[in-house]
Amino acid sequence: MDFTESEDHRLIREAVRDVCRKFDDEYWATCERDHAFPWDFYDAMAAGGWVGIAIPEEYGGGGQGIDAASIVLEEVAASGACMNGASAIHMSVFGMHPVVLHGSDAMRARYLPRIATGDLHVAFGVTEPDAGLDTTAITTRAERDGDVYRVHGRKVWTSKALESEKVLLLVRTTPAAECAKRTDGLSLLFADLQNPAVTITPIPKLGRNAVASCEVAYDGLEVSADDLVGEEGKGFRYLLDGLNAERVLIAAEALGTGRVALRRAVFYAKERRVFGRSIGANQAVAHPLAEAHARLHAASLVVREAAWTVDRGEPAGEAANTAKYVAAEAGFFAADTAVQTHGGFGYAEEYHVERYFREARLQRLAPLPQAMALNYLAQSVLGLERSY
Repeated sequence: MDFTESEDHRLIREAVRDVCRKFDDEYWATCERDHAFPWDFYDAMAAGGWVGIAIPEEYGGGGQGIDAASIVLEEVAASGACMNGASAIHMSVFGMHPVVLHGSDAMRARYLPRIATGDLHVAFGVTEPDAGLDTTAITTRAERDGDVYRVHGRKVWTSKALESEKVLLLVRTTPAAECAKRTDGLSLLFADLQNPAVTITPIPKLGRNAVASCEVAYDGLEVSADDLVGEEGKGFRYLLDGLNAERVLIAAEALGTGRVALRRAVFYAKERRVFGRSIGANQAVAHPLAEAHARLHAASLVVREAAWTVDRGEPAGEAANTAKYVAAEAGFFAADTAVQTHGGFGYAEEYHVERYFREARLQRLAPLPQAMALNYLAQSVLGLERSY
């Protein structure tokens, strides 16, 4: 068993770090405070080819898998960009997986090259106010009328909706009552967002404010039938193809957030002197930092295993959900410890750890809460009775 990082992965880390060095903590604090999308950062990542790293080479992308993509997002988060930086490129990096796998040749040729260059911004519209995690209960509907679908409904937590030209939108095309299974009758449309039939409203929230999360209302939006992903009624199945990959990416972002929080905390523990010695000399400070390091190290191994499993095309539910759970807990513990290490200054914007803390908290909620990751492990791995 060889744990040596490959040369390709080492070079990816170094190259992404080189880009991210141009965008320090003050840059991200300003974007957060002003609720301003980080366009300069996004453009720099696109110019380096990192936005298109997982798009197939035939469409101008890097042709890499989840392992390489997760390294990119981990390093972005670890630079101090945290979720503001990762979320700016996350959807483009791997969110188009259903289109790559199930879109028509014409659809892939029309959209993937623009995503690979960073020219086309995309969002993801699944969650609804009254459905939450019960995806089969969504009520946003699309009715076929000749060569178009007309979409009516409402989504929430659509990240990057303000900046995106298109949205990968889950809709019900057949009423649930007419379906043999609740997972039937759902379809994926690659729809326009910047349209008079679409109303986008940012949701005020705790953190990650450089990338807005939005409520989006669709009132008769017309979507060409050519922009149906795959076959009508099979959208839920297509979504499942990308769920494990998304959980690994979020795990990598949590790992990166924990790394920068720990780095800041250790620096402060060495520099801050009270009673004639550094505060890091006190076990009450040192032990939590050491525990944060241990948790992050363990999480890094689980994330790498999960990414490896997804890329090999093997069943990855256990590995992906474990990675998401363990990394989110490790990242949050590190961020919380960083705040505590700074004492009262941990609450001050000047030291940035309060921002890390707020963004690390999000990773325990998205793209699914920790309890749902445990539900999967309990039921699908341990064989316990379904609890919901």
